[in-house]
Amino acid sequence: MSEFAYDVVHPDKLRSCVVFASPHSGRTYTQAFLQASILDQHTIRSSEDAFVDRLFDVSPKFGAPFLRAGAPRAFVDLNRSSDELDPALIEGVRRQGHNPRVASGLGVIPRVVANGRPIYSGKLPMREATRRIDVFWRPYHDMMQKLLDRAHQVHGQAILVDCHSMPHEAMDGVARSAGQRPDIVLGDRFGAAADADIVDRVEAAFAAAGFVVTRNAPFAGAYITQAYGRPSRKQHAIQVEIDRSIYMDEARIEPNADFEDVRARLKGAISEIAQIGQERVPLAAE
Repeated sequence: MSEFAYDVVHPDKLRSCVVFASPHSGRTYTQAFLQASILDQHTIRSSEDAFVDRLFDVSPKFGAPFLRAGAPRAFVDLNRSSDELDPALIEGVRRQGHNPRVASGLGVIPRVVANGRPIYSGKLPMREATRRIDVFWRPYHDMMQKLLDRAHQVHGQAILVDCHSMPHEAMDGVARSAGQRPDIVLGDRFGAAADADIVDRVEAAFAAAGFVVTRNAPFAGAYITQAYGRPSRKQHAIQVEIDRSIYMDEARIEPNADFEDVRARLKGAISEIAQIGQERVPLAAE
């Protein structure tokens, strides 16, 4: 199985300032990686945002590009800074301060998958960590910024919708006042990553499609939202976390009976979100 950093599907015509991306749905597990891991082929997928790319791949039909990762999250985490290296995993890395993500084994080269299960029996050489960052991490981020720059050039603003999934149990301690369990959590770094009116429109689109939506708890957005959310420059970033249980069997990592229904409802929300900024398209872009 060949390795690739990303796949991007461009619309026939760039009608939207929105860029949809899925950094954790990559599922190219090479034989070399599987042989290096002590996990079986099923368990190693437990931290993958399985099928999120299939849920959002309709976005180019509405004039918005769609970027998805090729490499799996267990191999390289694109939602981490390239310098979030784990001294407990990478040879020669010196401990610098306290980073809770790195300390828990979830750095840019993860040490564990879901529930803290170790991926390897020992350490990795620094040259392997550097290779993964250079071959997979940098090309993905370079393309994402290129897509955002193009959207900004054409529309005067750019909006990144960073698509993820969350374990059903992640919402056990979160309940809305009405008692409804959220299906979707939007993260905008508590307003730092995107203008409020844009987040309002994204939330309204998901709510109109029948999803229960909340914001920033327990997921306010990680590295991508923090790094790419620059509202003062008219570049906005919003993280979307979808409860996996509404569209897949989490234990078996397979779509469930509701998958196509959820996908159809998301199509309506994606259509509405992609329209943000369409009204700003200059005549010269036509």
